[in-house]
This record gives sequence, structure tokens and C-alpha cells, in this order.
Amino acid sequence: MSMSLTTEPPNDAPAVTGEPEGKMTAVEKKEEKPDAVAQDEEEEEEEEYVVERVLNRRVVKGRVDYLLKWKGFSEDDNTWEPDDNLDCPDLIAEFLQCQKTAQDGKRKAAGDAEGDESKTKKKKDDAEKLRGFARGLDPERIIGATDSTGDLMFLMKWKNSDEADLVPAKEANGKCPQAVISFYEERLTWHSYPTEDEKN
Repeated sequence: MSMSLTTEPPNDAPAVTGEPEGKMTAVEKKEEKPDAVAQDEEEEEEEEYVVERVLNRRVVKGRVDYLLKWKGFSEDDNTWEPDDNLDCPDLIAEFLQCQKTAQDGKRKAAGDAEGDESKTKKKKDDAEKLRGFARGLDPERIIGATDSTGDLMFLMKWKNSDEADLVPAKEANGKCPQAVISFYEERLTWHSYPTEDEKN
């Protein structure tokens, strides 16, 4: 008498589909493909691009875009990116401040024209430098004055430096009063009125 014993595979054993091991059915391949795509997307998301500097700004249909120079990439790889996608507020603020400084400079010296490349290099340097008395230099003399900002400002020439800065007059009065006095004395004009003897 022969007995036949039928057993069911355990729950953790793979179900046999009639295909030899190592071959996958079409359904299994489709299920695997999205995982591979998702893995590729995760790798792309993990790869982070670093903005080296902001080169320009434009507004298209109410949306602000910035032209970016990417760290580790050439100038040919610069791209316009919407403001919403960016996470570099320091670089944007630096760019905007330099734009404002450049526009103010253009108003003062209308005939001064520079190339775009030199402007972007200067913008980065200017934003990082200290201004006025914060530079720690000794004032040499005042070479001009303006009240374009609403407050009286002196254009100060510094000792051992070719660069001049605008400083508030109130600050200059306290820190270098003799330079302020000299500035005003150079611009004094004396009017003489004829005396009684000269009139006759």
C-alpha cells in the first residue's frame, strides 16, 4: 500500500509559478522597475548643487528668476532659476545690495562704464568689505559731501588707502573733528565790504 503525503509550502517560502528559478515573470519585472526608478530619483535628490554666486535677476510674468553660477561648473552651465526654488538668501541679499550700490554709483558717475565681468567680481568683494570707520583706518581728509540720503554724508579719503567711503557727518564730527573743520575752511569764501574811507 502506498501513501501519498501532500504538504503545503510554509508561508515564508516563495510560491512556485512554474518558471525556473532566476527568471522573472512580466508582472515581477514591472513591479521592480518603479523601485529602480525611485532609487534613481532618490540619488538625484541626494545630489545637491551648490550656488557659487548670483549673477543677474529678471522678472518673467511676475515671477522673479536669478541667473546662478554653480560651484564646480563652468560659466556655460549657468542657469536661470525661480526664486521659489532657491535656498541661498545670503547670496541673493549680497547680489541685491551690490545692485543697489552699482545703481547709486551710476547716478553719481554717469559716464563711467565697466564690463559685466568686472562688476560681478567687484560686487562680491564690495559686499564682504567693511565700510567707513569700521575699516579701522585713519581718516586723511574729507573730499566731498552729499545729502542725497537725507542725512549729511562726507566722502572720506583714508590714509594708506586709495578707496574712499561715505560716512555720516555726525560720526565724522565726533571721530575726526579737525578733518571736518579743514573741509569747511577750504570752502569758505570771504566777502569784503568797502570801508567808509574806500567809499569816498
